[in-house]
Amino acid sequence: MAKKPDLLRDNELIYGRLLTVDEPHLVQRYNKALAAFGLQPTKLTSFQIDRTGFSPEVAEECGDYDYLDPNEVNRRFIILTPSQIDLPVVHTAFSNTSQLMFEFMSKNQRAIDALTIKDVIYGEIEDSVPKVNDIEDLLSINQVEFKVLSAEDVLGKAAELGKLVDRLKQEPDAWRDNAMIERMVDLAKICGDIRENALVPDQVIFRHSAYWTSHFGGLYVFVDPDMTTVICDPAAPGFRRSRPWQVSYLSINDADKVFRFLAATGRLDLPRASWIEASGYLEHRAEMVVRALIRDAEPNRNLTDVDKVWLQTWIHGHADLIASDGNFPFLNAAKREIAQFGHLKIEDVSPRQRFLVVRAKPDHPDAWLTNQLISDFVPQDFVSRYVFNKPGFYKDYDGYSDAWRSHVVDVLKTTYLKDKVAFRTRLYGLTD
Repeated sequence: MAKKPDLLRDNELIYGRLLTVDEPHLVQRYNKALAAFGLQPTKLTSFQIDRTGFSPEVAEECGDYDYLDPNEVNRRFIILTPSQIDLPVVHTAFSNTSQLMFEFMSKNQRAIDALTIKDVIYGEIEDSVPKVNDIEDLLSINQVEFKVLSAEDVLGKAAELGKLVDRLKQEPDAWRDNAMIERMVDLAKICGDIRENALVPDQVIFRHSAYWTSHFGGLYVFVDPDMTTVICDPAAPGFRRSRPWQVSYLSINDADKVFRFLAATGRLDLPRASWIEASGYLEHRAEMVVRALIRDAEPNRNLTDVDKVWLQTWIHGHADLIASDGNFPFLNAAKREIAQFGHLKIEDVSPRQRFLVVRAKPDHPDAWLTNQLISDFVPQDFVSRYVFNKPGFYKDYDGYSDAWRSHVVDVLKTTYLKDKVAFRTRLYGLTD
């Protein structure tokens, strides 16, 4: 990932809410973890980290944004403090890295609390493949195991002390072994009382379920009880060839099939008055559609302080453009039909336009991933792209004019960033 313009950084739209590491002992611990990975220590005295320990400043310094993700699989992590659990994950090849880290840190909270008092925890989220060459490699990842180490080997020493304690309990004459007792005293100085301090993580194996990955230009995997579904570009190696008896393959270019899959598996909120009218969802989509048309027609226009009256005037003045695009009139018609009948006949809608009027079913476990996939079919809605599909948003952003970049940042600041939770609840029905 190239270095992003400061406009995103200054407004905390990239690398926001990270933790600053500037205490010398923590910088030193971080460097010990880097050395263990065979990487050069950082010369920085202050940098920021995300939940996995990834630092954009360290990435810039070493010129490698994948320094914790060498083959974009078997992700490395560095834990300096238990408070990392509350941070986002800002750079990853797999959308579920954040969830896996959260599960690992919450299931092993006591061990992480105790260990980080005196040591840095590092390691990798290991799965069965060292490198992803085709879709089969991705499908073979059913679970991941956290391989956990610590720089001062407090973990190893705690395990050794545990074995000696067991020996002391089980062998009647073990207490006479002076060398063993001395070793236990030395280890206890480092580890403390391991009967009180849980220093060894309890759970290190976790399921690897639905996710998006950046491999092969972006690929989705959805898991249902009797079928796994892969959605990606058909040019991806292994498409329709890996496990055809248990995997369904859908082209990301086939809006009709993708929509039918999401609807049939209960992942979509279809357009009904019960949620459409209170959420303002169609109004939001309509505004995004018009803004995208303005961008295409006048890429360098300064859109600062644009209000609804100005937008309305622009719409009237560009009636032919609005009509030929078709999305704005469609959304207005959909709004009228829902107001009149309480729902929209989705089968009468063209496949691509269906994605304009649906959202993920909020209580489905795959809601975030489904909203990400929907956003791939509605690229005009840069707000939804930013909320659910940051890799897609940053890629789009790279192609924007400076004027449009400023506009996008302004809109995100005044809508989403003002109150993220309230915005997600109102528009997408999601409660964190």
